[in-house]
Amino acid sequence: MTDHVHTKVRNGTGFITLDRPRTLNSLSLDMIRAITGALLAWRDDDDIAAVVIRSSTDKALCAGGDIRFFHAAGRATPQGGSAQVEDFFTEEYALNYLVHCFPKPYVAMMDGVVMGGGMGIAQGGPQCGVRVVTDRTRLAMPEVNIGLFPDVGGSYFLSRAPGKLGLYLALTALAIGAADALYCGLADHYVPAAELPLLADLVGSTAGAGLREAVAMFARPLRGEAGPSELQAHRALIDDHFAHRSVAGIVASLRRDDHPFAQNALAAIARRSPLMQCVTAEMLRRGATMGIADCLRMERNLVRRAFEHGEVIEGVRALAIDKDHAPRWNPPSLEEVSDDTVARFFEPAWPAWAHPLRHL
Repeated sequence: MTDHVHTKVRNGTGFITLDRPRTLNSLSLDMIRAITGALLAWRDDDDIAAVVIRSSTDKALCAGGDIRFFHAAGRATPQGGSAQVEDFFTEEYALNYLVHCFPKPYVAMMDGVVMGGGMGIAQGGPQCGVRVVTDRTRLAMPEVNIGLFPDVGGSYFLSRAPGKLGLYLALTALAIGAADALYCGLADHYVPAAELPLLADLVGSTAGAGLREAVAMFARPLRGEAGPSELQAHRALIDDHFAHRSVAGIVASLRRDDHPFAQNALAAIARRSPLMQCVTAEMLRRGATMGIADCLRMERNLVRRAFEHGEVIEGVRALAIDKDHAPRWNPPSLEEVSDDTVARFFEPAWPAWAHPLRHL
């Protein structure tokens, strides 16, 4: 199906290696299908006791979805490609659900860039996830920067971060390192990049049934080397400013604070889509009380609305096509985003019995 995903089985462990280094392993539909196919086969194979997902490059596990594809296919007719956008998100979110609910240990080597769709294939649920970060890890949910929202289950895992950290990450789209990922509950273990060859040897020589505990024992004495968490240091500030119900209220609060951390967050928010920030805040509010399947169904609905509106097409144009970094957001300011406009994003695009993810 694709030359960019390699699979093998060794010692009771299934290995998935992403190999699209020129795009930092940005996910194509073929890659999503290859990963899904491997996981479905291994899920029901009694000879496979664990899964490891990793990269062929130390620069990234996965930088997200292929946004150039979104721009080209999203502007096309069904005959010209837009139906592939529908397939992409339906199948990607089904994969995210499979990862979250996988019945066997699922080890994600989150070395290098792990953003957007990369988070979706790394965030195994609490019953299976073994998420390893390194000193090279740069983790982010940058979707509001391209006129989208933190998807791939972001409504679930960001809404469950401590305090208002998830909303901070979602609205600013800023990247964090290993210590912050551990503090936010978005990673489990820290291993310095220099120690990864030893970890790889351990993973390769350990039977799959013992892999989860072996990784934990290897990483336990190394956790302190991740260093201090900046988000922990500024937790009170974040919780105070991002406690406001509206994005406009958050911005107004940040404007009154001359602390450099607050001003950096304010500057980041100013560059993002006002509309999609408001949609994102509402999505996280709702996601906090929903299970993973309902969160992904909500996100699938929001994707349809985002492409109907066109904000994501403009965001990708500005960032990746014309590269002028001057998106013409619609509307251009928070003050012009109405509650009714946000509410329309959450109106069902399908009856429940026809939802593309109804079977999750």
